[in-house]
Amino acid sequence: MSDDPIRVLLADDQRVVREGLAMLVGLLPDIEVVGAAADGEEAIRLAVARAADVVLMDLRMPRCDGVEATQRLADARPEARVIALTTYADEETVLRALRAGARGYLTKDAGADEIHRAILAVARGEAALDPAVQAHLVAAVAEGADAHALPDGLTPREAEVLTLIAGGLSNTQIAERLVVSPATVKSHVNRVFAKAGVRDRAQAVAYAYRNGLAG
Repeated sequence: MSDDPIRVLLADDQRVVREGLAMLVGLLPDIEVVGAAADGEEAIRLAVARAADVVLMDLRMPRCDGVEATQRLADARPEARVIALTTYADEETVLRALRAGARGYLTKDAGADEIHRAILAVARGEAALDPAVQAHLVAAVAEGADAHALPDGLTPREAEVLTLIAGGLSNTQIAERLVVSPATVKSHVNRVFAKAGVRDRAQAVAYAYRNGLAG
């Protein structure tokens, strides 16, 4: 990342929420609020026009909801990382957002510090999931996933690496945990991404939870 501030776009259909978020996020260090959108269509347009790095995206909006907007942003501005910011933390909503390409997921009761950490994390290419959201994903796994069957040809070691990714560990931390080199971990991660058909760590986390490999 450069020393330039992270350019953040806000998207929410409630004016009071947009204005409150703009005030809160605008006070965070190393952050620049570049716009606020009232629906998904406007969010896509402004993200492209104003070169947004991160989009705080409400999921329930008119015309084009946050999930569809997240999917379309992957083509319109792939550089923009989406953090879903919503009242709802049920597992179906969480999984829909992560499958669409969201890199993070926060509930609207998140504080300024949580929002700041999430923006910095996704700007670095990491995942950022609210602990309450993780709990819902664990519940979804407990209800129906078979934790013993390894999907998509994953080896036991690759599954172990995926579990550690879902636990929020970096490649360096995984290497220390497994007592292997960072290069070996990187190779495992690349194979996991290829077999799982995911593009980044946030999608890998969602995949892990869906397949009972996290918790």
